[in-house]
Amino acid sequence: MLRFIKHNLTSMLGIEIYPLFSLVLFTVFFGLVLLYVWKMSKARIIELAATPLDLEENNDTPTFQ
Repeated sequence: MLRFIKHNLTSMLGIEIYPLFSLVLFTVFFGLVLLYVWKMSKARIIELAATPLDLEENNDTPTFQ
């Protein structure tokens, strides 16, 4: 099965740009998320960290039917 896919991919012109494009897209996305988390305020981090605990304190646990 892999032999057929590999043959088709090697016969296509310009196919080598797709892995490079994927790597650049992943790197940019990961960098932006890392920058967003790094610039996030300490109060927002504490608020997000306590979010799962808020449901238990208020007893607003969702019920699934």
